[in-house]
Amino acid sequence: MLQKLLQYGRNFYVASGLGLLIWMTFFDANDLPTQIRNWWKLHELDGKAKYYQERIKAVQTERKEVLGNDQLREKFAREKYLMKRPEEDVFVIVDEHNEPLEK
Repeated sequence: MLQKLLQYGRNFYVASGLGLLIWMTFFDANDLPTQIRNWWKLHELDGKAKYYQERIKAVQTERKEVLGNDQLREKFAREKYLMKRPEEDVFVIVDEHNEPLEK
């Protein structure tokens, strides 16, 4: 009789553990598919963060160059934003993809 009780108790714990494992893997709020999706999204966002950090460094370097010199500031404004003096006309030559030839 004790043997049967021990066998029943062991089966109960195995079944309970298996049920809990299945529940946590597929039905819980933090289930396995959700964890995998979150992991992929984290890696995508890390890549974007690296891109934006590089862009910030490039803009800061460009800003230091331009703000230090009036001639460079004028050149930057003319090339980047196509600004002009009131008496001037600006012509931008583009290729077949409507992109400026000089960048």
